[in-house]
Amino acid sequence: MNAKEQQFINIIREHERTIYTVCYMFSNDTDEVNDLYQDILVRLWQGFDAFEGKSDIRTWIYRVSLNYCINFSNRQKKQRERLDLGTSFPSEGRSLEKNLQIKQLYKRINALGLVDRSVVLLWLEGLSYDEIGAILGISVKNVSFKLVRIKEQLKKMSNI
Repeated sequence: MNAKEQQFINIIREHERTIYTVCYMFSNDTDEVNDLYQDILVRLWQGFDAFEGKSDIRTWIYRVSLNYCINFSNRQKKQRERLDLGTSFPSEGRSLEKNLQIKQLYKRINALGLVDRSVVLLWLEGLSYDEIGAILGISVKNVSFKLVRIKEQLKKMSNI
């Protein structure tokens, strides 16, 4: 294994959770998530030489992952009339009520548009507004505005 391959493997190991988190926001099927993950790894490898380090590696990984999953989601919508928006969660250490609350929250998040869903995903991951803006290619002010609007939308959905 050459130095480039080892560097790539180390980066992927460090950011594996990030890639899986993005995949799980766009699918609730374990096999499909694993397929998305593998496809994203291929995309990252193909673009690895072109990555110039002008942004943080994490930002680049999020951008590639989100773009791939958004394109995947658009293809799926064309193939199916209706997406199954439920999300399955492991029940380890969680009460049934807590699992239902989490499932309802993710169902509401999945009902949002793709860009809004991406903003929420990145925010839930603890990224700063600057990082979210850099990943999505929008201003920090726009990130702030979108989050306020999204929170209002999610509250309205909970009253239904």
